[in-house]
Amino acid sequence: MKKILIILSVFLLILSCGQEGGKSIEKVIEKGDLTAIRAKRSEVVAEQQAVADKLNQLDAAIASLDTIKKLPLITTITVKDTLFTHYLELQGSVETKKNIVLYPEASGTLVRVLVKEGQRVSKGQTLARIDDGGLSQQVAQMEVQSELAKTTFERQKKLWEQKIGSEIQYLQAKTSYESAKNGVEQMKRQLAKATVSAPFSGIVDDVMAEQGSVVAPGQTALIRIVNLDEMYIDTEVPESYIASITKGKETQVYFPVLGKTIDTKIRQVGNYINPNNRSFTVEIAIPNKDGVIKPNLTAKVKINDYTSEKAILIPQSIISENSEGDQYTYVTSGKDSNNIAQAKRVIVKTGKTQGDYIEILEGIKNGDALISEGARSVKDGQKVQIIN
Repeated sequence: MKKILIILSVFLLILSCGQEGGKSIEKVIEKGDLTAIRAKRSEVVAEQQAVADKLNQLDAAIASLDTIKKLPLITTITVKDTLFTHYLELQGSVETKKNIVLYPEASGTLVRVLVKEGQRVSKGQTLARIDDGGLSQQVAQMEVQSELAKTTFERQKKLWEQKIGSEIQYLQAKTSYESAKNGVEQMKRQLAKATVSAPFSGIVDDVMAEQGSVVAPGQTALIRIVNLDEMYIDTEVPESYIASITKGKETQVYFPVLGKTIDTKIRQVGNYINPNNRSFTVEIAIPNKDGVIKPNLTAKVKINDYTSEKAILIPQSIISENSEGDQYTYVTSGKDSNNIAQAKRVIVKTGKTQGDYIEILEGIKNGDALISEGARSVKDGQKVQIIN
């Protein structure tokens, strides 16, 4: 009330001066005396300066008494504990253990290719045949000889059991039969090399050799066969996570090209630390029911390495650090009816980050009013105006 009376008095003073000055100014101007007019102007300028000085004094007094207008304006957020699931983010690519190129085991001419690209084949199915160079005929002859040796042996065995004939005749017949049988089996194994079979069920991805071409063992690629049912991602994890990354951990795999996310689990954890980059490998199973995931496809892997049921999460942007390396932020206390409170600096211990948020392990508890906007413009113990 006192300040209002002072301001009103100054206003009336200025008004009265203006009215009196206005009358005298008109009289001076009517006389037309240039010297008198200049003198009157100097008098008015001096009065104006005196009024300005008084206004400055009043402003200073108002500023010293009206402390509310000087308070920093801030907003607050109420801290609440929440479920926090942290993910370790890695890069990887899709692989399959059933992705091989078949090579011939025998030299010769590729006489038949029995499959085409994109065809699904079963384990053991014949894919191609190579000219056997007459081995099949030799096997047929050796089988006839083996049958003869078998018959001779069986007859000699019966005679020996009846105590007819000598033991040496029995042993010779037995040896001849076993030798013929082994020769047939060996020749059949050699003949089998002229047939290219599928080692597992899958899809023929590429037929690399043309029918009629001459092929050689270990040199001529014939057919690529792929099985897309058992895909996986093999990625490297820093050794610092060795205690938290275990078999069965939940994992999210995102394929940027497909725009697709798959929830899966770790199926194998490596037992060896690579000394070059201090990491170990994990194998993540990739279900591929629709067959759209291909080998060597790039993927982003997120492995759940940490979970807290009641975590305190706050924005990273409101955390500062002092010269001693301590991290801190501000909370408010003692808020009155005018939303005026006191700012208090608290040293915090931080944990893992996820996006724009960071976990607080010590220093802040559930229910605290944390300064959000304006956190970097307040001081410890300072009064603040909350404008939530």
